[in-house]
Amino acid sequence: MQIPTPRLRLQELHYLVQSPEIHKIRSLLRKDSLYISFRNKNDLSQCENPRWYTLRRAENNPSENQFVSVCLALPNHYHRMPSIVAQGPEIFFICKPLFLTSSFWVFDSRSDKLRPGPSMAVYRTYKSVGVVGRKVYVVGGVRSNDNVAEAFDLNTQTWEPAPIPKEIKTWHASATVSLDRKVCALRLVGAYAICYDTGDGSCEGFALPKDKWWKTGVCGMENVLYVYYARFGLMWYDTKLRVWRVVNGLDHVKKVRSVGMAEYYGKVALLWKEHGGCGKEIWCRMIAMGKCEEGVKGTAESAQLLGSVPDGYRMDNCLSVSD
Repeated sequence: MQIPTPRLRLQELHYLVQSPEIHKIRSLLRKDSLYISFRNKNDLSQCENPRWYTLRRAENNPSENQFVSVCLALPNHYHRMPSIVAQGPEIFFICKPLFLTSSFWVFDSRSDKLRPGPSMAVYRTYKSVGVVGRKVYVVGGVRSNDNVAEAFDLNTQTWEPAPIPKEIKTWHASATVSLDRKVCALRLVGAYAICYDTGDGSCEGFALPKDKWWKTGVCGMENVLYVYYARFGLMWYDTKLRVWRVVNGLDHVKKVRSVGMAEYYGKVALLWKEHGGCGKEIWCRMIAMGKCEEGVKGTAESAQLLGSVPDGYRMDNCLSVSD
């Protein structure tokens, strides 16, 4: 009788993790949704508080996605361009209020309730925010070298000091994404990214392709960083070779602009705007990711028209929420 070796076991496990069957089972066990915000660039009175929509599966038809407006608004004096991240069913708002006090709000998508959270140790301005494990990390935004980073523990519901970054960097990012145990800040200016290791405070940087991208067109899935570029399309960062690569299998998919991107039932949900008869049409395409000899291969589904938003609406956030 032949006994399978540990290596074979690992190969079988790797296949199972990447197999479509696992993604199908996951999609049946959980409820995913996207929370997408838009700002009206033509109306300064509405510029601070964005308009929120959700994308979720229809209750009686899992193959149908519904795009609906939701009521989500921070109190007026707290909503000055907050940093926003999501973990599980909750969305966290780390705000820059008018007053010299830190501000933290939590939205529970299950109950549609917004509640205030405990304040941070220091007041922060421009910062990077990411979720690693069961903690929300906030890096930068202070003038001194003290309290450069702190973390909100989701279990204890308290703030605690985090490892101090070992390099002095500007943490004002266009977009942030969490990969493994790192919080990565991506900057449009300078086409550069810097990653902060939440375990020991070490920092590592890498260059971004010099092409136009959107702050909502960035996401991390299964510890792979994806960014959508206007000229190159969907790309991923190869951490071993430290190079950017185009996702294979998407040559037939037309390139789009004003992109939003997030994980949705184990796939990348790609959203974009197009000119419509009345306002801007919001379109969506699901892309399943898999490994191939060249790196990463994408399998794109047909594009779906979700709905429309008024002219002047600019996509500001695209968050993945799961229950």
